Amino acid sequence: MRYFNYLSREEEKSLFFSPPISFNHSSDKELLAHAVGAALYMPATRPHIADDIISGKNEGLVTAVMDLEDAIGDKQVELAEESLMQQLFLIASYIKIGTLLESEVPLLLIRVRSAAQLKRLLVRLADTITLITGFVLPKFTQENGRDYFQQIADYNENRAASAPVLYGLPILESSSVIYRESRLDSLLAIKAILDDYHDYVLNVRVGATDFSSLFGLRRSPDMTIYEIAPIRDCIADIINVFGRVEAGYVISGSVWEYFAKRERVMKPQLRVTPFEEAFGSTGHDLRSRFTKDPMDGLIREVIMDKENGIIGKTIIHPTHIKPVQALYAVTHEEYADATSIVALNDGHHGVLKSQYANKMNEMKPHQNWARRILLRSQVYGVLHEQQHFITLLQGNERAYV
Repeated sequence: MRYFNYLSREEEKSLFFSPPISFNHSSDKELLAHAVGAALYMPATRPHIADDIISGKNEGLVTAVMDLEDAIGDKQVELAEESLMQQLFLIASYIKIGTLLESEVPLLLIRVRSAAQLKRLLVRLADTITLITGFVLPKFTQENGRDYFQQIADYNENRAASAPVLYGLPILESSSVIYRESRLDSLLAIKAILDDYHDYVLNVRVGATDFSSLFGLRRSPDMTIYEIAPIRDCIADIINVFGRVEAGYVISGSVWEYFAKRERVMKPQLRVTPFEEAFGSTGHDLRSRFTKDPMDGLIREVIMDKENGIIGKTIIHPTHIKPVQALYAVTHEEYADATSIVALNDGHHGVLKSQYANKMNEMKPHQNWARRILLRSQVYGVLHEQQHFITLLQGNERAYV
């Protein structure tokens, strides 16, 4: 698997100073945690998951989450589990007969409903479990968290030597996390659990939809989640606890739930200039596409995610894949700053003017930022000096259906 693998060799060469590297679900955990990226949720009852994967229907798809929780009805659980088993069996069959290369299979995650269901699936999945990167663990709390991760730890400690590590991806979305009076105690208790099972924690995910539900709120497509005050405050505390460098966790952003055209209230949030610089007058057509659909709100929210150290996002529609991925590509300026900061942190330099001569780079304070940029550059690549995430969006026209 590799980001932007839908580009031709010529397109990749023209766009990237350093192209993304290949990875799979057996890759190093730190790299894999950054590679989850735009995770596309789909109901486990969907009958064509395997066919969509083998056909490459969703161009650019890197991570798929087969949902056994909120995406299905409470009376569909048995049906959804059976459908999941069938789809994974088909994927395994395609690989066995050579119709599908294992390297072409996206990172596959399963969102379960409970620790009891997780226990059942760890048995029922049998050999197909080696296709799975991990389990997404909803409404994760100090009450259920240890049960979830002890099962994952038990599996890993007894798995075959050739089998990849199985990870857990807890979603923080419960009332004890969002309510101010219990938040800090809850977050610290959850962190204590995750610290005990650190090797098996791939992402810490933010469940903003459930948080909003507790207040009867739902953000509009003109707003980012950071403009909904109680959710913003909670996300800030989640970052404060889990986003510290020494904590060693990757936090993934909340879901963006809009994809169809609707009347606007606010002005479009994408400036004209970057589109003109990338494509001249034809750039107006691409910008128009993203402002007619609620994509400019998504783009703005991902930019806010990045500024707050969040990597990746939950998405619910294929048209979201490329915008989110493109925004995580590293610019040449970021890469130049990062490599300089790491290389020159030798005790002989304190602060230097950047290669682009537009900022100062401090060797010590900017060191952690630089290391994160270099890790992200491996997964998402480094754009050429005059390239921008907008040029990666040009091919997004094909994603609209």
